Amino acid sequence: MTRKLQDAVRAGDRLVVGLSGGVDSVVLLDVLHRIAKRRRFDLAALHVNHQISPDAGRWAAFCRTVCRARGIPLRVVRVTVKHGDSLEAAARAARYDAFRSQQADYIVLAHNQDDQAETLLLQLLRGAGVKGLAAMPVLRRDDGGRIKERMKAEGGGMREKPSAECRLHLFILRPLLDIPRSEIERYARQRRLDWIEDESNVDTYFLRNFLRRDVLPLVARRFPACRATLARSASHFAETSQLLDELAAHDGAECFREGTLLVAGLRRLSRARAKNLLRHFLAGHGVIMPNAERLEEALRQSLTAQDDATVCIDLGDHELRRFAGALHVVGKAAGSGAKFSRAWRGERELALPELDGVLTLTKCRGSGISLARLQAQPVTVRVRRGGERLQPDCRRPRRSLKNLLQESRIPPWRRDRLPLLFCGNELVWAPGIGVACEFQAAADERSVVPDWKSR
Repeated sequence: MTRKLQDAVRAGDRLVVGLSGGVDSVVLLDVLHRIAKRRRFDLAALHVNHQISPDAGRWAAFCRTVCRARGIPLRVVRVTVKHGDSLEAAARAARYDAFRSQQADYIVLAHNQDDQAETLLLQLLRGAGVKGLAAMPVLRRDDGGRIKERMKAEGGGMREKPSAECRLHLFILRPLLDIPRSEIERYARQRRLDWIEDESNVDTYFLRNFLRRDVLPLVARRFPACRATLARSASHFAETSQLLDELAAHDGAECFREGTLLVAGLRRLSRARAKNLLRHFLAGHGVIMPNAERLEEALRQSLTAQDDATVCIDLGDHELRRFAGALHVVGKAAGSGAKFSRAWRGERELALPELDGVLTLTKCRGSGISLARLQAQPVTVRVRRGGERLQPDCRRPRRSLKNLLQESRIPPWRRDRLPLLFCGNELVWAPGIGVACEFQAAADERSVVPDWKSR
């Protein structure tokens, strides 16, 4: 464990332990407290009260006692768990939301070798792919993606230490991941530590508890080292997953363009490599990976639909769309902003969460929009409502914005969410189109250059 911390944690880092009050997290807190001064990192704890168990208040009080005895700052966060198909998944989502609210370099969790073996079995039973079978990494960035700084499962070292850029993100660290639960319990007894037992841990209705209490003990009677073996298999899957990511990055080197995936590039690959590249593309946009059938259908439609056909694949919170020979990931929250309107009073930057982006207006001379012309009437930013016309080229007549957007190959789902700049009722500027002829700044005239960045 200390080797893993040495490779990951630097002097001055702030570590926050996810403290449930169970034996694993109490042992983790105790070990970190004993070495924090020597290793010169700051230590705090977080207890997430899920408000599910009638004993939840008692557990929070116990965690306060444990931390008070060691002089460790503790924050208790109460969360509301949304009940759905999986109470475990909902509780986990609420817990990770609480983690993201912490000011920390690392959230340190007490998952151990037994947890890793159980996770691998769970993923196998769910029919997961290689990434799912890689189970839990020792170190991962909060966005969920495994990173190249992931520690080796065997040997304890890291491929590379986190760079300064990486460390701008929150990391999840699991230093006990190769330690069996039996060793953790032995340490707790030797140190005479107190801990609490969650009564739900004996309820075999939950699949993880069923595997832990019924299945793995039975398997261990025939294969005593099964937990370590399963955990080792997870590390093999993790290496394979990394290789697949590297292959996808290689295949996609000439296929990725401004956040899209070129269909022509997919067509040049074998079916298996095309699917691997599509998975990599979706994961890069934060899409929850679809099941095998949905992914196969997404690839089929992307490759075989007619060029002028509308391709839109439902991926839960996102959609996969094809336009102009490229695949786009579109968030479903990106609906029309038909009623959006905002006054501009000279600000350099306008954050427009309603349109999911930021509009920057940089003052300069001789290019962009004439400031003198803009002062004639109030300036507003709004979306199109139909019938707008614009003359970005002084050598050509004024034309409908609809036709200009089509010619500029701006995807249809973005057209109703573009911030348009108006002076009074006159359309002055449209992203990707240009500035109206009568508002274009003359040479050396004070002006402003707008720029739209959507997420």
